Parts: sequence; C-alpha cells; structure tokens
Amino acid sequence: MGVRMAVSLLVMTGLVQVFGQTEGKPSGQDEKKAEATDETVIDPVYTSIVITASPVEPSVDRRNAEVFQQTLFSRDDQVFHQLNAGINAGQHEGGGKAIEVRRFGFNLDHGGVNGGLKVLVDNIQQNQTTQGHGQGYLGSLKSLTPELIQEANIINGPFSAEYGDFSGLGVVHIRLRESFPDQWTARIQGGSFNTARGFLSYSPDLTNVDSFLAYEGSHTDGPFVKPLDYRRDNVTGNFTRRLTDSRSFAVKFNAGRNSYNSSGQIPLSEVVAGRLDRFGFLDPGEGGRIRAGTLALYYRQEQANGAVWKLDGFVSRSLFDLFSNFTFFLNDLENGDAIQQHDSRLQEGTNVQYLRPHRWLGGHSLLAAGGNFHDNQINVGLYPRVDRTPLGVTTRANAHVTNGAGYIQDSLSFFSGKLLLGGGLRYDVFRFAVRDRVGLANSATETSGRVQPKFNLAYTPARRIPLTLHANYGRGISSIDARSIIQSPGGTKLATTDFYQVGTSSRFSRLSIATDLFLIDRSNELVYVADDGSLEFLGPSRAYGFEAKASFDITRRLSFNSGLTKVGNAFYRGTVPRIYVDRAPHFVANAALTLAYWRGWSGSLRLRAINHYRLDGEDPSIVAAGHTVLDFSVVRRIRPGLDLNFAVDNLTDRSYYETQNYIESRPYRTGAAAYGIHATPGYPVTFTVGLSFRFRGK
Repeated sequence: MGVRMAVSLLVMTGLVQVFGQTEGKPSGQDEKKAEATDETVIDPVYTSIVITASPVEPSVDRRNAEVFQQTLFSRDDQVFHQLNAGINAGQHEGGGKAIEVRRFGFNLDHGGVNGGLKVLVDNIQQNQTTQGHGQGYLGSLKSLTPELIQEANIINGPFSAEYGDFSGLGVVHIRLRESFPDQWTARIQGGSFNTARGFLSYSPDLTNVDSFLAYEGSHTDGPFVKPLDYRRDNVTGNFTRRLTDSRSFAVKFNAGRNSYNSSGQIPLSEVVAGRLDRFGFLDPGEGGRIRAGTLALYYRQEQANGAVWKLDGFVSRSLFDLFSNFTFFLNDLENGDAIQQHDSRLQEGTNVQYLRPHRWLGGHSLLAAGGNFHDNQINVGLYPRVDRTPLGVTTRANAHVTNGAGYIQDSLSFFSGKLLLGGGLRYDVFRFAVRDRVGLANSATETSGRVQPKFNLAYTPARRIPLTLHANYGRGISSIDARSIIQSPGGTKLATTDFYQVGTSSRFSRLSIATDLFLIDRSNELVYVADDGSLEFLGPSRAYGFEAKASFDITRRLSFNSGLTKVGNAFYRGTVPRIYVDRAPHFVANAALTLAYWRGWSGSLRLRAINHYRLDGEDPSIVAAGHTVLDFSVVRRIRPGLDLNFAVDNLTDRSYYETQNYIESRPYRTGAAAYGIHATPGYPVTFTVGLSFRFRGK
C-alpha cells in the first residue's frame, strides 16, 4: 500500500496507537519503494511507518519523540505546551494540581466536562470519572515521564469510533517507548527556583525482548512567596516479549507519588492594591498529595492475511487529597472556607480490537472493530478544614461507575487512493451507583447509554495538484459525575457533542498546509461546583470557527511550524438576550522554529499565545488577560553519549496569568465580600541546564 493511502486509512479509523508496532516493520528501503509506486497492495498494519510519513491533515496532529526528548521539563504541565493543536492548558496551583484545559472556545475544567479532552497513555484512560476535584480529572498524568514518550497523536474531534467518554473535543493518545537505543540513559538538571531533576533508565540488550526500567525524581519551589515544595517520584517499566514473528506480549507498570504546597488562585484586586504579592498566598494550608500505581498487560497477534488482534487490560490504584480554598472567608468567618477533597479509587479496564485490511466494491478497506470495559470503585469526600486538619464532613460517598462499549468502523479507498470514505458506529452504556455515607437514604443506581455515529471523507481531485479535501463528522459523549444522580434523579447523565469539520490539506515540496472550518453543537454544558463537589447543567451551546496549520522545511536541518485556532463565537442556544460561553480564549496560536542537529547543535524557539477572553457570559467587560510566551531550548552534543541541554522558559519574562476565574470571595476575615477575578500567575523567566548521558549502545 502507498504510504499516503495507508496514512489516510489509519487516520480515518483512528488507529494511531497499535501496540507492538515494531515487529516485522518494513525497512527504510521498503518505505521508499512504497512511496515510489502507485500499485495498491494491502500490507499488514504498520502504524509507526504510517505515523512518521503522514502529511498534515485537519483531523490529526502528531508529535514524535524528538519534541519531548530535546526539551528540559521542570514542570509536568509543560508536556501539554508541546502538544499545541489549539489546546490551551494552564495551572491552578503552580505545578502540582492537574491542568485546566481550554479548547475550541470551551473550558473543559480539568479535562472532563463541556465535551472533554480524552487523554490515554498506552491505551489506558487518564480521565478519572467522579473524581474528588472534578469530572474527568487528569491528575494521573503527574506520573508521566517525558523522556519515555515515543509519540503523541491528537485527534481533533470525536472522529474515531475507538474512543468514547470525554472525547467530544478530541483525543490525545500518548504512546510510550518500549526500549531505549542505549542500555543506560541518564539526565541530571537544575535551574531557577531551587529546581532539580534526575532521570535514569536501564534497557538491557536481550534477544526477542524490548524492555526498560526508569526512574524520575524532581523538586521545585517555584517563584512563590510560600515555597511550592513540589516533589515528584515516578518509576516506570516495560517488558515486551516477541513470542514469534507474529505474536508479542507485554507487561507495563507505573508507580508515582507527588506532594506540594500551593498558593491557589488569588484575587487580583488585592495584587493591584499592593496588599498581596503576585506570587503571594492567603491560605497557608493549600496543596496536595497523590499516590498512584498501574499494572497493564498487552497481547498482539498478526495473521497471514494482514489482520491484527489486540487485547490489553489494566488495574490501577490511587489515593488523592487536595487542600483548596476558593472563597477564603465568604461563608465562614470563624474557620474560613478551606476544604479537603479526597478521592480513593480502584480502576480496572480492558480493550479488545480487531483490524483487518480487505477489499469491498473494488476498493481497498480497513475494518476496525472492538470493545472497551472500564470499572471504577471510588471513595470520594469533601471536608471543611483549618490548615490541613479536617473539622467535619460535608459530603462522603461510595461510587461505582461502570462503562462498557462496542464499536465498528470501516474505511474504504477508491480510485488508487483519490477517494477515501469512512464510517463508524459506537455504543456506550454506563451504570452509576452511589451510596451516600452522610445521608444513608440518599443512594441510587441508574443506567444510561448513547449511540455515537462517525463519518469521514477525503478526496484528492488530481494527482498533479497537491490538494485534498476533507469532511469529518463525529458525535462524542461526556458522562456526568455519579453523585449528581442523587441531586437530579432521572436527569440527564450523558452530554453529547456533535462536531462538524470541513477542510483542506496540501503538500508543496517543503511546505505542508491544512485548514478547516468547524461547528460544534453541545447538548449540555457542565460546570463544576467546587464547594459541594457537584456538576450543574447549563443548557445547549454552539461554537464555530476555523483553524490553520502549516509546516515548512526551510533547509534540511531547519524547519518552521505553526498553528492557529480562531473561534468565531461560542454561546448558549435559545437564550434571549444571548448568553455566551465563558472562561476560554477564542484565539489560540503556536509557532516553533526548530534546528535538527547541525554541527552538533539542536534547538527550538517556541511561541504560544492566547487572546483575552470573557469570564462572564452576560457582562462583556469582565475579561481575562491574554498572553504571548516565548520558550527557548538548545542541545549541544559534546561527544557521543553526552549532551549539554539549556532551556529558558518565558524568554521575555512576560508577566501573565495561567488561569483566571470570576468569583465572589472575602479575602480576609475582617474584609468585605466582593466579586472579582482570581488567578494563578505564570512562571517568570526560568533557566534550566542539564546533562544527558547514554552508555553502552545496542
């Protein structure tokens, strides 16, 4: 199969994370032969070849290992800064808490509401349902080590039947490496704000085995008046055994812990008045601690006809405590409004998938069918506190959330790949069971299911003209917090996102361009109410706009890429006068100039920017400030096996805020209550230097 055709077929089925892709992989010479011929022959599914060869397309973005390996990470949220793809991510707590995600004009909170952004690592869902601090919480990404990332694939909408809950505004599937090219790899780094970080991996050279064991440890105080004291320790391992040329089996595990103090979101009125430093704090007890571990098994079998069977399963255990204060003394003048949010959970899941290339109506096709099962047993609670001492119980519940799904999707190629058609169908069913441990009578069990259709089209009018037309449609779903069924029995439990996209992709020698128009209809907006841990429905909404992405190879070593997402409008349907969707920028842009190993030098200059945006759906004068931030990194090869790394984040020392919200609070016990903008400051200029070592190449 030609590489271009293989790319499009896999994009349309969303098969961007096939496990064990290295076995039987064609050589570089075979790739060149495939590119040079128009002969259409169905080969086995080799995802890694497809990913590295694919052009820019409106529905998919990709980031390979180099993006992550050439960057010095001092905070884990910086992984999302590398993804770009119209994703704006910011911190609430300076580094320790899960990021707040904003995309396509919607605020997704911590990843799981208002359509959601589904994030997976090696096919394991990271969004935690019915979490102590928000539906679809992405805090488990704290155990992700950047040096282990092989590639990240971003599907820009709910266009693949493979993914269900939280996929309404896209999917990020991160695939970790299975081994290292050297037996020993190490990195040590240090920098501003008492930052220190170390990474060490051992990857033995074994016959028919790909494996590694890696450790990451880091600490930083951040720029805050109250030191962040953010400590992170992660251990990750992989053992992949190639049983035969067509069968492989893998065991993967990950364990992590992190703890931190934080300054939270502070009222900007106090900063402007000079009573509070921009990096100051009001509650000395804010912060968090997390412990988590995951064990996963993977099996893959290839058949002589090119079909592939995949089966995987995992079990995960986590403990989470977050100490927050949103409104300070607004409701309780004596003790304050500080809370402890607790989440203790056991998760199990399994996935099965069957891929088969075949012929239909004279065209070549790729069939994908499978099923998913995800089970959560959760102990979740909310407690008033002073410092970190609980004073009582506000809410406490045992929740059991089960999600089962089946899907099928097929992609057809006609006229030697000029016309590609795809369609799919997915059905998810959920069971929500809640046992309230405060009001024992407030217990309930309910179920809900939803069908999600998918459609894709790509048409290249003429081979002589490097232009492909695209049309994509998908329906995604996002589930509600299980505790909400007690507050609204019989109410809506699954919100839908209908995503329409039309666009173009072109490749002119060194230049790749993709553009698209999008329209997003949401059945219900969900807003998290932190003070009682519930979710509120705010009615149906709509957003529309356009995107543009470009990549240009200036020379063989120097390249430029950029992307822009512009939301024309985002509003609640049926409101008169119109009420607008708030708390998300309508302009998100990124750009990068990258040097790839020229005379021992590699590096990049990266830009990320957002515009100011509304914080109130009815009052246009209440807005959050936008920002433009430049980051710089460079790598110098000192000798084989030794690199010097240097990075400067926020190169121009821009004063900005990562997250901003408009709420009512009382900052001091003796002060007045007032509405105002509360924000978390972005880091000032930050310097990091490191050394990377590699020993005993394979």
